[in-house]
Amino acid sequence: MDGLGPRKIFPLSQAGITYSQNPSIMYKFFRPLLFRLDPEVAHQLTLQLLRTAGFIPPMVWLLQRMYAVPSEPVRAFGLTFKNQVGLAAGYDKDGVAIRGLSALGFGHLEVGTVTLQPQPGNPQPRVFRLVEDQAVINRMGFPGEGSAYMTENLKNLNKGYFKRPNTMIGVNLGRNKDTPNEEAVLDYLALLQIFAPHADYLAINISSPNTVGLRQLQGRAALEGLLKQLDVQRRMEQTALDKRLPLLVKLAPDLTESELDEAVDVSFSNHIDGLIVTNTSLARQGLRSRHREETGGLSGSPLRVRSEAVLSQVVKRVYGKIPVVSVGGIMSPEDARRRFDLGATLVQLYTGLVYQGPGLVKKILEQ
Repeated sequence: MDGLGPRKIFPLSQAGITYSQNPSIMYKFFRPLLFRLDPEVAHQLTLQLLRTAGFIPPMVWLLQRMYAVPSEPVRAFGLTFKNQVGLAAGYDKDGVAIRGLSALGFGHLEVGTVTLQPQPGNPQPRVFRLVEDQAVINRMGFPGEGSAYMTENLKNLNKGYFKRPNTMIGVNLGRNKDTPNEEAVLDYLALLQIFAPHADYLAINISSPNTVGLRQLQGRAALEGLLKQLDVQRRMEQTALDKRLPLLVKLAPDLTESELDEAVDVSFSNHIDGLIVTNTSLARQGLRSRHREETGGLSGSPLRVRSEAVLSQVVKRVYGKIPVVSVGGIMSPEDARRRFDLGATLVQLYTGLVYQGPGLVKKILEQ
C-alpha cells in the first residue's frame, strides 16, 4: 500500500511513556491506518477531527497538553509570534479547524488559499503520496467554499465559549480559476478588503502551479502592476481599521536566479512586508515513486535542497530589511535549524506533518 510494506503494530505504551506524553508514538500507530486511505480522504478526516475537537473544551485542553511547546516569542512584520513554527497554506483551505490546529503548538496558521468565489478545484484524484520519496504531489487547484464562507469562520472565532486563539492567523489569497490574469488584481483587491479586518497578515499566492497561468504574475511587469495597487489598498485598509496589515508574497521554487531577483526587487520596492519561499515545485528529478509522473506541485523531502537555495538567495537579496518565511522540505528539526541558520525568521510545515505527525512542531521547538 503506497510502498509502506507490512503493517506494523505499535504497543500502547513504550517504557512507561503514554501517548499524552509523547504524541510521536501515537502518530506512529495511526499513520499506517491513514496511509491506507486515499490521501485526500485522509486529509479531510484529520481536518474534520481537528475541527470537532476545537469545539470540545476537554479535547482542546488535552491537545494543548500533548503538544505543549516552549514559548519563544519572535517579532516579524511588526507582529509578535509566540514561536517560529507555523502551518503552511493548503492544509485548512476554508479556515474550519483553526481552534483545533491552534492547540497543536503552532505560532501561526496560514489558512487558504481562499478565492473570491467558491470553486471545486481540479478533478480527482488530485493528491498523491510518494512514500519512497517522503513527498506529496498535489494538483488541487484552490478548491474551497470561497471568501464569504471563510469570513464567517473567522468571525466565529470570537463567538461562543472560546476566545480567538492567541495564534497568529494569516490568510493566503488566490485568484479564481476563471479569472484571467489581466483581471487578477480585481480578485486580490477584493480579497484584501474582505479579510483585512480578520487576518493578522495576508499572503499573496501567485506561485501555485495548479491554476493555469497564475505563475506568470511573478514576472516583473505583472507583479509590479499587481503589488502597486495592493499596497495602495492595504494602506487605505490600515487607516480605516487602525491596525497594521502586513502583506507577504509567496514565490515559486522554479524561478531562475534572475527571475527570483526581479520578483524580490519588485516586492521590496512596493513595500511588501515579507516573502514566503517556496511553494511547490514542478521538478521531478530523482524521484522513485510510481506516482512521480503525476502532474501538479511537488512537496516534501525532494524540495529541501532547492528550497534552501532559494532561501539563501532571497535572504541575501533583501539585506535583512524584511523577514523571510521558509517552507518546503522541512521534515525534521535539523531541517528547520538549517533554515534558521540560513536566515529564515519563521518556518512553515505541511508535508512534514503528513510523514512525521503534528509532534514535529514540538520537536522543532524543543531542539
